[in-house]
Amino acid sequence: MDEWGIHRRWVEHESGGYWDYCDFPLQNATLEEIEAWPLPSPDDWDYSQIAARCKQYEGYAIVAGSAGTACIMNTAGFWRTMEQVFIDLATDDPAGLRLIDRFLDVQYECMVRTLEAGRGLYSIMWMGEDLGTQHSPMISMALFRKHIRPRQQRFVDLARSFGLHVVLHTCGSSSWTYDDYAEMGVTVVDTLQPEAKDMSPRYLKQRFGHKLAFHGCISTAGKVAFGTVEETIADVRQTLEIMMPGGGYALAPTHQLQDNSPTENVVAMYEAALRYGRYP
Repeated sequence: MDEWGIHRRWVEHESGGYWDYCDFPLQNATLEEIEAWPLPSPDDWDYSQIAARCKQYEGYAIVAGSAGTACIMNTAGFWRTMEQVFIDLATDDPAGLRLIDRFLDVQYECMVRTLEAGRGLYSIMWMGEDLGTQHSPMISMALFRKHIRPRQQRFVDLARSFGLHVVLHTCGSSSWTYDDYAEMGVTVVDTLQPEAKDMSPRYLKQRFGHKLAFHGCISTAGKVAFGTVEETIADVRQTLEIMMPGGGYALAPTHQLQDNSPTENVVAMYEAALRYGRYP
């Protein structure tokens, strides 16, 4: 159990293991139980070393936040289960919505203090929301605009008030929200699973390349995991040929590389990026 009261269990596999969510403690909680649930305070963290740590990496893009910053559905699901979160959003459940607002308030105040402590040293604020399956949105646009967009807008506004770019982590078929996010002030979208609906490099570049930059597109479920070295190089080269014109692209895996990606393919991916990812 972590400082948020979220329960996890260790699941082992052949190359190691990972922490999985379990025993969702607030799945059936009432509004009163949500109000009484102990959450950490922004005072629990030490911000005094932020400036010094940022200065250690001067010359690099320093990032505040993570894919979990302002992430509503996934985070609430750690307490409530994903099914219950969708019900909460669809029915305006007071308990579920109050939980969302409580943990976002803590995250927001922590981000305020983080950016203040590193004022002038950060380049990017990173936030996230997984919005799609491989084939479709997970919620309707109406629910997105009612419950997700306004709660995330203040995080974007905060980042922009410090002059930062905003990177949004989005797994699955998420491009249906990109016009809204660009309007909100998001400047970069991250992950970009090319096998998901309306997420191919060509579609993203043609549809959103004039308003958003891109980070990702090399599928961890594609050639780098299951292809040959030659296929991996061809995939990287094709992606670069589509995404590079006009700039605004950072080549990266769609998510963290897993143990099913052969080392030689991973090396080939980065070597291909070095070889083909620069203009003559």
